[in-house]
Amino acid sequence: MSNTSTPQQFSHLDEKNQPSMVDISDKSSTIRVAIAESRVWLPEVIRREFSGGDINTRKGAVFQTAIIAGIMAAKKTPELIPLCHTLLLDNCSVEIQLVNEEALIRCTVKTTGKTGVEMEALTGASVAALTVYDMCKAFTHEMIIRETKLISKTGGKRDVLVP
Repeated sequence: MSNTSTPQQFSHLDEKNQPSMVDISDKSSTIRVAIAESRVWLPEVIRREFSGGDINTRKGAVFQTAIIAGIMAAKKTPELIPLCHTLLLDNCSVEIQLVNEEALIRCTVKTTGKTGVEMEALTGASVAALTVYDMCKAFTHEMIIRETKLISKTGGKRDVLVP
């Protein structure tokens, strides 16, 4: 059986294999939404501190600060990832909850535009996770940022739902 599909290529390389921003000038604007998730494993010494809700440290409330950091990071994604397009975000939300031994961080980003917002959602979730780590490291450095992954994206050439 022959494979008639076109081989997959990196979108950010030009015909000379040099880094290049993707040309989106011919694309149509659509509503695009991406959801990403990060998980931070928290040892018992930190989880005990969350028993009454958020932890208030000298730096401030851990989850509240991480939420703000995640939103700020999503807005700054093109400054951090060189070939990302600058996007006007219609909405960005970060939710954090304790699930068993982990802080589960979910970042949802929405725009109306010509390119997706999955990098913004991934950046927001990642920076929120890093902020939880930073805010809690006075208790212990034994936290583990376990994973950051795309959960879903809609509104572009193809929708993606990651199992």
